[in-house]
Amino acid sequence: MLIGLQHVALIVSDLDASRRFYGEQLGMEELQRPASFGFAGAWYRAGGQEIHLIGAADTSAQPGWGSRPRTDVGLAAHLAFEVDDLDTECERLRSIGVDACSAARPRGDGVVQIYFEDPDGHLVELFEQTGEDQSDTPTRLPARETT
Repeated sequence: MLIGLQHVALIVSDLDASRRFYGEQLGMEELQRPASFGFAGAWYRAGGQEIHLIGAADTSAQPGWGSRPRTDVGLAAHLAFEVDDLDTECERLRSIGVDACSAARPRGDGVVQIYFEDPDGHLVELFEQTGEDQSDTPTRLPARETT
């Protein structure tokens, strides 16, 4: 079951300018990102919701994701919903014909996440907070990966 919308990720062309806007000008709280993230970005929070910024230059370093060319940097922009049981929710979605476009994987901060596409190809992340030690999580790139 979905708990709620937790974050929206945006591709930004100028990470420094976006940090100033969200952090200094809007006054959002900057959060620490997992150390396993091997791409430029910044996370901010206001209330219980977050915005995750992804530097556009870093999204082009990945091999093809799905059928779209890697020059489409919008592929890493996504909506993220927290769920109470990731395995159960993934199985429910699979049972009605919705297949994941990534494998479930640790984020590096006690969260396990998986990605799906909506009918228009927008990336949707589902995640569960497990609280498990994920200090050995390998360095990762933005959202999609070839499965």
